[in-house]
Amino acid sequence: MILASLVLAATFTRTMERVATLDPAFSQSVYDSRVVQLLYEPLLKVDYLARPYELTAGYCELPEVSPDGLVYTFRTLHGPAKDVVDSIERLRDPDLVSPNSWLLKSVDTIEATDERTVVFRMKSRCHFFPWLMAMSPASVRRPDGSGTGPFELTRWRKNHEMVFTRKVPEPGKFDTLRYLVIDDLSTQWLMFLKGELDFLGEISKDNWDAVMGKDGNLDPKLVAEGVKLHSIATLDTFYIGINLRDPVLGPNKKLRQALNAAFDYPRWEEYFSKRTAPSDGPVPPGVDGKLVSPFPYAFNLELAKKLVEEAGYPGGIDPKTGRRLTLTLSFGKASTSTREMGELLASFYEKIGIKLELAFQTWDAFLKAVNEGRVQLYNMGWVGDYPDAENFLQLFYSKNVSPGPNHSHYINPEFDRAYDAAMAAPTREERNRNWAICQELVREDCPWIFGHYSKSNSLVRPRVGNYVPSDFPYGQEVNFTVNE
Repeated sequence: MILASLVLAATFTRTMERVATLDPAFSQSVYDSRVVQLLYEPLLKVDYLARPYELTAGYCELPEVSPDGLVYTFRTLHGPAKDVVDSIERLRDPDLVSPNSWLLKSVDTIEATDERTVVFRMKSRCHFFPWLMAMSPASVRRPDGSGTGPFELTRWRKNHEMVFTRKVPEPGKFDTLRYLVIDDLSTQWLMFLKGELDFLGEISKDNWDAVMGKDGNLDPKLVAEGVKLHSIATLDTFYIGINLRDPVLGPNKKLRQALNAAFDYPRWEEYFSKRTAPSDGPVPPGVDGKLVSPFPYAFNLELAKKLVEEAGYPGGIDPKTGRRLTLTLSFGKASTSTREMGELLASFYEKIGIKLELAFQTWDAFLKAVNEGRVQLYNMGWVGDYPDAENFLQLFYSKNVSPGPNHSHYINPEFDRAYDAAMAAPTREERNRNWAICQELVREDCPWIFGHYSKSNSLVRPRVGNYVPSDFPYGQEVNFTVNE
Protein backbone atom coordinates (compact mmCIF):
# COMPACT_ATOMS: atom_id res chain seq x y z
CA MET A 1 0.00 0.00 0.00
CA ILE A 2 2.83 2.38 0.79
CA LEU A 3 4.56 1.63 -2.51
CA ALA A 4 1.33 2.18 -4.47
CA SER A 5 0.85 5.51 -2.73
CA LEU A 6 4.34 6.64 -3.66
CA VAL A 7 3.84 5.65 -7.30
CA LEU A 8 0.56 7.54 -7.44
CA ALA A 9 2.14 10.64 -5.90
CA ALA A 10 4.82 10.66 -8.60
CA THR A 11 2.32 10.46 -11.47
CA PHE A 12 0.84 13.57 -13.08
CA THR A 13 -2.40 12.96 -15.02
CA ARG A 14 -4.11 15.21 -17.52
CA THR A 15 -6.17 14.97 -20.70
CA MET A 16 -4.65 15.42 -24.14
CA GLU A 17 -5.97 15.63 -27.67
CA ARG A 18 -4.82 13.01 -30.16
CA VAL A 19 -1.15 13.16 -31.07
CA ALA A 20 -0.36 12.58 -34.75
CA THR A 21 3.41 12.06 -34.57
CA LEU A 22 6.40 11.85 -32.24
CA ASP A 23 8.87 12.84 -34.97
CA PRO A 24 10.00 16.46 -34.50
CA ALA A 25 10.26 16.95 -38.27
CA PHE A 26 6.54 16.26 -38.66
CA SER A 27 5.13 17.86 -35.51
CA GLN A 28 2.55 20.46 -36.49
CA SER A 29 -0.13 20.68 -33.84
CA VAL A 30 0.23 22.03 -30.31
CA TYR A 31 -0.51 18.49 -29.09
CA ASP A 32 2.40 17.04 -31.07
CA SER A 33 4.65 19.77 -29.71
CA ARG A 34 3.66 19.09 -26.12
CA VAL A 35 4.98 15.54 -26.28
CA VAL A 36 7.90 16.11 -28.65
CA GLN A 37 9.58 18.44 -26.15
CA LEU A 38 9.28 15.78 -23.47
CA LEU A 39 11.14 13.31 -25.66
CA TYR A 40 13.56 15.59 -27.51
CA GLU A 41 15.37 18.78 -26.57
CA PRO A 42 15.28 21.77 -28.95
CA LEU A 43 18.35 23.91 -29.48
CA LEU A 44 16.85 26.64 -27.28
CA LYS A 45 13.93 26.86 -24.86
CA VAL A 46 11.45 29.53 -23.84
CA ASP A 47 12.23 30.52 -20.26
CA TYR A 48 9.42 28.94 -18.22
CA LEU A 49 9.14 31.83 -15.74
CA ALA A 50 10.24 34.94 -17.66
CA ARG A 51 7.59 37.54 -18.58
CA PRO A 52 7.81 39.03 -21.12
CA TYR A 53 8.94 35.79 -22.74
CA GLU A 54 12.66 35.22 -23.16
CA LEU A 55 14.82 32.49 -24.62
CA THR A 56 17.17 30.37 -22.56
CA ALA A 57 19.60 27.54 -23.23
CA GLY A 58 18.34 24.17 -24.40
CA TYR A 59 20.50 21.59 -26.13
CA CYS A 60 22.74 24.57 -26.91
CA GLU A 61 23.73 27.82 -25.29
CA LEU A 62 22.17 31.06 -26.53
CA PRO A 63 23.84 31.87 -29.87
CA GLU A 64 26.38 34.49 -30.77
CA VAL A 65 25.12 36.67 -33.64
CA SER A 66 27.33 38.46 -36.16
CA PRO A 67 26.91 42.26 -36.51
CA ASP A 68 25.17 41.88 -39.88
CA GLY A 69 22.74 39.31 -38.46
CA LEU A 70 23.77 36.67 -41.01
CA VAL A 71 25.75 34.24 -38.86
CA TYR A 72 24.50 32.43 -35.73
CA THR A 73 26.97 30.39 -33.72
CA PHE A 74 25.58 27.79 -31.29
CA ARG A 75 27.62 25.75 -28.81
CA THR A 76 26.17 22.52 -27.50
CA LEU A 77 25.91 21.93 -23.77
CA HIS A 78 25.93 18.15 -24.17
CA GLY A 79 26.15 15.85 -27.14
CA PRO A 80 27.97 16.28 -30.44
CA ALA A 81 27.39 19.17 -32.83
CA LYS A 82 26.92 16.69 -35.68
CA ASP A 83 23.66 15.51 -34.11
CA VAL A 84 22.41 19.11 -34.28
CA VAL A 85 23.32 19.42 -37.95
CA ASP A 86 21.75 16.08 -38.86
CA SER A 87 18.55 16.81 -36.92
CA ILE A 88 18.00 20.28 -38.35
CA GLU A 89 18.94 19.32 -41.90
CA ARG A 90 16.20 16.67 -41.80
CA LEU A 91 13.67 19.51 -42.03
CA ARG A 92 14.75 20.29 -45.58
CA ASP A 93 15.54 16.77 -46.73
CA PRO A 94 13.73 16.51 -50.11
CA ASP A 95 13.05 12.82 -49.53
CA LEU A 96 11.48 13.46 -46.13
CA VAL A 97 9.15 16.34 -47.21
CA SER A 98 8.79 17.80 -43.72
CA PRO A 99 5.93 20.30 -43.33
CA ASN A 100 8.31 22.30 -41.12
CA SER A 101 10.94 23.02 -43.77
CA TRP A 102 9.79 26.64 -43.69
CA LEU A 103 11.72 27.10 -40.43
CA LEU A 104 14.91 27.08 -42.49
CA LYS A 105 13.80 29.25 -45.39
CA SER A 106 16.32 31.95 -44.39
CA VAL A 107 19.15 29.48 -43.69
CA ASP A 108 21.87 28.94 -46.29
CA THR A 109 24.26 26.46 -44.65
CA ILE A 110 24.55 24.58 -41.35
CA GLU A 111 28.01 23.40 -40.37
CA ALA A 112 29.59 21.69 -37.36
CA THR A 113 32.92 23.51 -37.13
CA ASP A 114 34.10 21.38 -34.21
CA GLU A 115 32.73 18.79 -31.77
CA ARG A 116 30.62 21.38 -29.88
CA THR A 117 30.06 24.24 -32.33
CA VAL A 118 27.34 24.66 -34.98
CA VAL A 119 27.33 27.64 -37.36
CA PHE A 120 24.19 28.74 -39.23
CA ARG A 121 24.83 31.05 -42.18
CA MET A 122 21.75 32.90 -43.33
CA LYS A 123 20.61 33.81 -46.83
CA SER A 124 19.03 36.94 -45.41
CA ARG A 125 18.45 38.67 -42.09
CA CYS A 126 15.94 36.86 -39.86
CA HIS A 127 15.45 38.75 -36.61
CA PHE A 128 13.40 35.98 -34.95
CA PHE A 129 15.60 33.02 -35.97
CA PRO A 130 16.56 32.10 -32.38
CA TRP A 131 12.85 31.71 -31.58
CA LEU A 132 12.54 29.17 -34.38
CA MET A 133 15.25 27.11 -32.76
CA ALA A 134 13.06 26.82 -29.64
CA MET A 135 10.25 25.16 -31.59
CA SER A 136 9.61 21.43 -31.48
CA PRO A 137 10.76 20.73 -35.07
CA ALA A 138 14.17 22.15 -34.07
CA SER A 139 14.67 19.34 -31.56
CA VAL A 140 17.76 17.15 -31.58
CA ARG A 141 17.62 13.39 -32.23
CA ARG A 142 20.45 10.97 -31.80
CA PRO A 143 21.66 9.06 -34.89
CA ASP A 144 19.44 6.09 -34.00
CA GLY A 145 16.40 8.39 -33.71
CA SER A 146 16.22 8.18 -29.92
CA GLY A 147 15.35 11.18 -27.79
CA THR A 148 17.54 13.75 -26.09
CA GLY A 149 14.78 14.98 -23.77
CA PRO A 150 14.17 14.17 -20.09
CA PHE A 151 11.34 11.66 -20.65
CA GLU A 152 10.79 8.50 -22.65
CA LEU A 153 7.50 7.08 -23.93
CA THR A 154 6.78 3.90 -21.99
CA ARG A 155 3.21 3.21 -23.12
CA TRP A 156 1.07 4.43 -26.01
CA ARG A 157 -2.41 3.07 -26.53
CA LYS A 158 -3.39 4.92 -29.71
CA ASN A 159 -6.29 7.34 -29.21
CA HIS A 160 -6.52 6.39 -25.54
CA GLU A 161 -3.43 6.90 -23.40
CA MET A 162 0.21 8.00 -23.45
CA VAL A 163 2.56 7.43 -20.52
CA PHE A 164 5.97 9.10 -20.20
CA THR A 165 8.62 8.21 -17.63
CA ARG A 166 11.46 10.46 -16.52
CA LYS A 167 14.82 8.97 -17.54
CA VAL A 168 16.61 10.20 -14.42
CA PRO A 169 14.29 10.68 -11.41
CA GLU A 170 14.47 14.11 -9.77
CA PRO A 171 13.51 14.46 -6.10
CA GLY A 172 10.31 16.45 -5.67
CA LYS A 173 9.25 16.17 -9.32
CA PHE A 174 6.85 13.91 -11.17
CA ASP A 175 8.49 10.73 -12.44
CA THR A 176 5.55 9.73 -14.62
CA LEU A 177 3.23 11.72 -16.89
CA ARG A 178 -0.05 10.15 -17.97
CA TYR A 179 -1.98 11.73 -20.84
CA LEU A 180 -5.53 10.50 -21.47
CA VAL A 181 -7.56 11.02 -24.65
CA ILE A 182 -11.09 11.79 -23.45
CA ASP A 183 -13.32 13.39 -26.06
CA ASP A 184 -16.35 13.97 -23.85
CA LEU A 185 -15.94 17.22 -21.92
CA SER A 186 -18.45 16.20 -19.27
CA THR A 187 -16.38 13.09 -18.57
CA GLN A 188 -13.26 15.22 -18.27
CA TRP A 189 -15.01 17.47 -15.78
CA LEU A 190 -16.30 14.61 -13.65
CA MET A 191 -12.84 13.01 -13.58
CA PHE A 192 -11.34 16.28 -12.40
CA LEU A 193 -13.96 16.66 -9.66
CA LYS A 194 -13.19 13.12 -8.46
CA GLY A 195 -9.48 13.88 -8.32
CA GLU A 196 -8.63 11.55 -11.19
CA LEU A 197 -7.07 14.44 -13.14
CA ASP A 198 -4.47 16.82 -11.74
CA PHE A 199 -4.95 19.43 -14.44
CA LEU A 200 -7.83 20.60 -16.62
CA GLY A 201 -6.72 22.95 -19.36
CA GLU A 202 -9.97 23.30 -21.27
CA ILE A 203 -13.04 24.18 -19.23
CA SER A 204 -16.11 23.66 -21.39
CA LYS A 205 -18.77 26.34 -21.61
CA ASP A 206 -21.28 23.91 -20.07
CA ASN A 207 -19.12 23.61 -16.94
CA TRP A 208 -18.10 27.24 -16.64
CA ASP A 209 -20.94 28.12 -14.26
CA ALA A 210 -19.86 25.24 -12.03
CA VAL A 211 -16.34 26.67 -11.93
CA MET A 212 -17.15 30.33 -11.43
CA GLY A 213 -19.61 31.71 -8.91
CA LYS A 214 -21.95 34.60 -9.65
CA ASP A 215 -19.46 36.91 -7.94
CA GLY A 216 -16.90 36.08 -10.62
CA ASN A 217 -14.69 34.10 -8.23
CA LEU A 218 -13.79 30.42 -8.20
CA ASP A 219 -16.50 28.21 -6.69
CA PRO A 220 -15.98 27.93 -2.89
CA LYS A 221 -16.11 24.12 -3.02
CA LEU A 222 -13.14 24.05 -5.38
CA VAL A 223 -11.32 26.65 -3.28
CA ALA A 224 -11.82 24.46 -0.22
CA GLU A 225 -10.13 21.58 -2.06
CA GLY A 226 -7.14 23.77 -2.84
CA VAL A 227 -7.92 23.98 -6.56
CA LYS A 228 -6.56 27.08 -8.29
CA LEU A 229 -7.85 28.79 -11.43
CA HIS A 230 -5.27 30.35 -13.75
CA SER A 231 -6.47 32.73 -16.50
CA ILE A 232 -4.32 34.48 -19.09
CA ALA A 233 -4.75 36.07 -22.50
CA THR A 234 -3.03 33.94 -25.10
CA LEU A 235 -1.33 34.17 -28.47
CA ASP A 236 -3.91 31.77 -29.95
CA THR A 237 -6.07 32.78 -32.89
CA PHE A 238 -8.99 30.66 -34.13
CA TYR A 239 -10.43 31.04 -37.59
CA ILE A 240 -12.29 29.44 -40.47
CA GLY A 241 -9.78 29.03 -43.27
CA ILE A 242 -10.89 29.57 -46.86
CA ASN A 243 -9.23 27.54 -49.59
CA LEU A 244 -8.44 30.07 -52.30
CA ARG A 245 -7.95 27.26 -54.81
CA ASP A 246 -11.66 26.56 -54.52
CA PRO A 247 -13.43 27.66 -57.75
CA VAL A 248 -16.30 29.31 -55.83
CA LEU A 249 -14.50 31.10 -53.00
CA GLY A 250 -11.05 31.63 -54.49
CA PRO A 251 -11.86 34.23 -57.16
CA ASN A 252 -14.69 35.93 -55.24
CA LYS A 253 -13.35 38.39 -52.68
CA LYS A 254 -16.78 39.93 -52.08
CA LEU A 255 -18.12 36.52 -51.05
CA ARG A 256 -15.26 36.03 -48.60
CA GLN A 257 -15.89 39.49 -47.16
CA ALA A 258 -19.59 38.65 -46.82
CA LEU A 259 -18.73 35.50 -44.85
CA ASN A 260 -16.77 37.65 -42.40
CA ALA A 261 -19.46 40.30 -42.07
CA ALA A 262 -22.06 37.58 -41.35
CA PHE A 263 -19.98 36.06 -38.54
CA ASP A 264 -22.09 36.94 -35.49
CA TYR A 265 -19.39 37.45 -32.88
CA PRO A 266 -21.74 38.46 -30.02
CA ARG A 267 -23.53 35.09 -30.32
CA TRP A 268 -20.16 33.35 -30.72
CA GLU A 269 -18.86 34.99 -27.54
CA GLU A 270 -22.01 33.97 -25.68
CA TYR A 271 -21.55 30.38 -26.86
CA PHE A 272 -18.03 30.40 -25.38
CA SER A 273 -19.28 31.94 -22.09
CA LYS A 274 -17.41 35.16 -22.82
CA ARG A 275 -14.04 33.41 -22.65
CA THR A 276 -12.86 34.82 -25.98
CA ALA A 277 -11.96 38.17 -27.52
CA PRO A 278 -13.11 39.26 -31.02
CA SER A 279 -10.60 38.75 -33.80
CA ASP A 280 -9.87 41.80 -35.95
CA GLY A 281 -7.20 40.15 -38.08
CA PRO A 282 -4.53 37.46 -37.97
CA VAL A 283 -2.32 38.98 -35.25
CA PRO A 284 -3.53 38.78 -31.62
CA PRO A 285 -3.15 41.52 -29.01
CA GLY A 286 0.14 41.78 -27.18
CA VAL A 287 2.21 40.82 -30.22
CA ASP A 288 4.85 43.21 -31.49
CA GLY A 289 3.76 44.68 -34.84
CA LYS A 290 -0.01 44.21 -34.44
CA LEU A 291 -2.16 46.61 -36.50
CA VAL A 292 -4.61 48.47 -34.24
CA SER A 293 -7.58 49.70 -36.26
CA PRO A 294 -11.20 48.57 -36.79
CA PHE A 295 -11.72 45.49 -38.96
CA PRO A 296 -13.81 46.68 -41.93
CA TYR A 297 -15.75 43.41 -42.18
CA ALA A 298 -16.62 42.86 -38.53
CA PHE A 299 -20.14 41.59 -37.84
CA ASN A 300 -22.67 43.67 -39.77
CA LEU A 301 -25.61 41.71 -41.16
CA GLU A 302 -26.76 44.43 -43.54
CA LEU A 303 -23.26 44.77 -44.96
CA ALA A 304 -23.07 40.98 -45.30
CA LYS A 305 -26.32 40.88 -47.31
CA LYS A 306 -25.06 43.70 -49.53
CA LEU A 307 -21.71 41.99 -50.12
CA VAL A 308 -23.23 38.59 -50.91
CA GLU A 309 -25.41 40.30 -53.52
CA GLU A 310 -22.40 42.10 -55.00
CA ALA A 311 -20.63 38.73 -55.01
CA GLY A 312 -23.28 37.48 -57.46
CA TYR A 313 -25.50 35.58 -55.04
CA PRO A 314 -28.46 37.86 -54.17
CA GLY A 315 -30.17 36.45 -51.12
CA GLY A 316 -27.67 33.60 -51.23
CA ILE A 317 -29.14 32.27 -54.49
CA ASP A 318 -26.91 31.16 -57.36
CA PRO A 319 -28.54 32.68 -60.46
CA LYS A 320 -27.03 29.95 -62.64
CA THR A 321 -28.91 27.19 -60.81
CA GLY A 322 -31.67 29.04 -58.99
CA ARG A 323 -30.62 27.22 -55.83
CA ARG A 324 -29.03 28.36 -52.60
CA LEU A 325 -25.26 28.55 -52.55
CA THR A 326 -23.94 25.62 -50.49
CA LEU A 327 -20.51 25.65 -48.86
CA THR A 328 -18.81 22.87 -46.90
CA LEU A 329 -16.94 23.41 -43.63
CA SER A 330 -14.54 20.65 -42.49
CA PHE A 331 -13.63 19.80 -38.90
CA GLY A 332 -10.81 17.65 -37.52
CA LYS A 333 -12.98 15.83 -34.99
CA ALA A 334 -16.63 14.98 -34.42
CA SER A 335 -17.10 15.85 -30.75
CA THR A 336 -20.31 17.26 -29.34
CA SER A 337 -18.74 20.70 -29.02
CA THR A 338 -17.52 20.82 -32.64
CA ARG A 339 -20.96 19.76 -33.87
CA GLU A 340 -22.61 22.46 -31.79
CA MET A 341 -20.10 25.00 -33.04
CA GLY A 342 -20.74 23.97 -36.65
CA GLU A 343 -24.48 24.28 -36.22
CA LEU A 344 -24.05 27.75 -34.74
CA LEU A 345 -21.93 28.80 -37.72
CA ALA A 346 -24.53 27.38 -40.11
CA SER A 347 -27.16 29.55 -38.41
CA PHE A 348 -25.04 32.65 -39.09
CA TYR A 349 -24.95 32.00 -42.82
CA GLU A 350 -28.58 30.97 -43.00
CA LYS A 351 -29.33 34.66 -42.38
CA ILE A 352 -27.70 35.64 -45.68
CA GLY A 353 -29.20 32.72 -47.59
CA ILE A 354 -26.10 30.48 -47.66
CA LYS A 355 -26.33 26.84 -46.66
CA LEU A 356 -23.35 25.58 -44.67
CA GLU A 357 -22.80 21.83 -44.70
CA LEU A 358 -20.57 20.26 -42.05
CA ALA A 359 -17.96 17.55 -42.68
CA PHE A 360 -16.26 15.73 -39.79
CA GLN A 361 -13.03 13.77 -40.15
CA THR A 362 -10.37 12.25 -37.95
CA TRP A 363 -7.57 14.68 -37.13
CA ASP A 364 -5.03 12.88 -39.33
CA ALA A 365 -7.40 12.74 -42.31
CA PHE A 366 -8.36 16.38 -41.78
CA LEU A 367 -4.74 17.59 -41.76
CA LYS A 368 -4.00 15.60 -44.89
CA ALA A 369 -7.03 17.05 -46.68
CA VAL A 370 -6.09 20.61 -45.62
CA ASN A 371 -2.47 20.17 -46.71
CA GLU A 372 -3.58 18.80 -50.08
CA GLY A 373 -6.15 21.57 -50.63
CA ARG A 374 -9.12 19.16 -50.65
CA VAL A 375 -11.30 21.30 -48.40
CA GLN A 376 -13.45 24.34 -49.08
CA LEU A 377 -13.69 25.84 -45.59
CA TYR A 378 -11.80 24.42 -42.61
CA ASN A 379 -11.89 25.05 -38.87
CA MET A 380 -8.37 25.77 -37.60
CA GLY A 381 -6.39 27.50 -34.90
CA TRP A 382 -2.86 28.85 -34.78
CA VAL A 383 -0.92 28.94 -31.55
CA GLY A 384 1.82 31.55 -31.54
CA ASP A 385 5.31 30.07 -31.70
CA TYR A 386 6.95 33.36 -30.74
CA PRO A 387 5.64 36.85 -29.89
CA ASP A 388 6.26 38.59 -33.23
CA ALA A 389 3.79 39.56 -35.99
CA GLU A 390 5.78 37.53 -38.49
CA ASN A 391 4.76 34.32 -36.74
CA PHE A 392 1.14 34.94 -37.74
CA LEU A 393 1.69 36.70 -41.07
CA GLN A 394 3.83 33.84 -42.38
CA LEU A 395 0.52 31.98 -42.75
CA PHE A 396 -0.19 34.15 -45.80
CA TYR A 397 3.24 34.22 -47.46
CA SER A 398 3.09 32.60 -50.91
CA LYS A 399 6.26 30.57 -50.36
CA ASN A 400 4.62 28.91 -47.36
CA VAL A 401 1.63 27.33 -49.13
CA SER A 402 0.71 23.81 -47.98
CA PRO A 403 2.26 21.63 -46.82
CA GLY A 404 3.65 24.76 -45.18
CA PRO A 405 1.50 26.86 -42.84
CA ASN A 406 -0.27 28.81 -45.64
CA HIS A 407 -3.15 26.35 -45.81
CA SER A 408 -5.45 28.84 -47.53
CA HIS A 409 -3.10 29.03 -50.53
CA TYR A 410 -3.18 32.81 -50.29
CA ILE A 411 -0.98 34.41 -52.96
CA ASN A 412 -0.70 38.20 -53.20
CA PRO A 413 2.49 39.72 -54.68
CA GLU A 414 1.86 43.00 -52.86
CA PHE A 415 1.71 41.12 -49.55
CA ASP A 416 4.90 39.24 -50.40
CA ARG A 417 6.75 42.48 -51.17
CA ALA A 418 5.79 44.00 -47.82
CA TYR A 419 6.59 40.74 -46.04
CA ASP A 420 10.05 40.57 -47.65
CA ALA A 421 10.68 44.23 -46.80
CA ALA A 422 9.78 43.60 -43.16
CA MET A 423 12.09 40.60 -43.02
CA ALA A 424 14.98 42.65 -44.41
CA ALA A 425 14.29 45.73 -42.27
CA PRO A 426 17.22 46.74 -40.05
CA THR A 427 14.97 48.44 -37.44
CA ARG A 428 11.86 47.49 -35.51
CA GLU A 429 10.03 50.62 -36.71
CA GLU A 430 10.60 49.87 -40.39
CA ARG A 431 9.69 46.25 -39.85
CA ASN A 432 6.39 47.10 -38.16
CA ARG A 433 5.43 49.58 -40.91
CA ASN A 434 5.59 46.73 -43.38
CA TRP A 435 3.77 44.34 -41.04
CA ALA A 436 0.94 46.90 -40.96
CA ILE A 437 0.70 46.80 -44.76
CA CYS A 438 0.56 43.01 -44.67
CA GLN A 439 -2.28 43.05 -42.16
CA GLU A 440 -4.27 45.62 -44.12
CA LEU A 441 -4.04 43.47 -47.26
CA VAL A 442 -5.07 40.27 -45.48
CA ARG A 443 -8.01 41.96 -43.77
CA GLU A 444 -9.20 43.25 -47.15
CA ASP A 445 -8.69 39.98 -49.05
CA CYS A 446 -10.26 37.82 -46.30
CA PRO A 447 -8.55 34.45 -46.86
CA TRP A 448 -9.95 33.58 -43.42
CA ILE A 449 -13.17 34.15 -41.54
CA PHE A 450 -11.63 35.82 -38.51
CA GLY A 451 -13.08 34.15 -35.43
CA HIS A 452 -11.61 34.88 -32.03
CA TYR A 453 -8.51 35.18 -29.89
CA SER A 454 -8.66 32.79 -26.98
CA LYS A 455 -8.29 33.18 -23.27
CA SER A 456 -6.68 30.33 -21.37
CA ASN A 457 -8.34 29.09 -18.20
CA SER A 458 -6.84 26.13 -16.37
CA LEU A 459 -7.68 24.35 -13.14
CA VAL A 460 -4.83 22.83 -11.14
CA ARG A 461 -5.04 20.59 -8.11
CA PRO A 462 -2.92 21.45 -5.05
CA ARG A 463 -0.62 18.43 -5.45
CA VAL A 464 0.86 20.15 -8.54
CA GLY A 465 3.49 22.74 -7.67
CA ASN A 466 5.38 25.28 -9.80
CA TYR A 467 2.65 25.56 -12.44
CA VAL A 468 2.78 28.83 -14.35
CA PRO A 469 0.43 29.37 -17.32
CA SER A 470 2.29 30.06 -20.53
CA ASP A 471 1.72 30.58 -24.23
CA PHE A 472 4.57 28.11 -24.72
CA PRO A 473 3.53 25.08 -22.63
CA TYR A 474 5.55 22.52 -24.58
CA GLY A 475 7.20 20.16 -22.15
CA GLN A 476 6.23 22.37 -19.21
CA GLU A 477 5.54 19.32 -17.02
CA VAL A 478 9.32 18.96 -16.73
CA ASN A 479 9.14 21.88 -14.27
CA PHE A 480 6.25 20.68 -12.11
CA THR A 481 6.88 19.71 -8.50
CA VAL A 482 4.90 17.31 -6.33
CA ASN A 483 3.14 18.82 -3.33
CA GLU A 484 2.32 16.01 -0.93
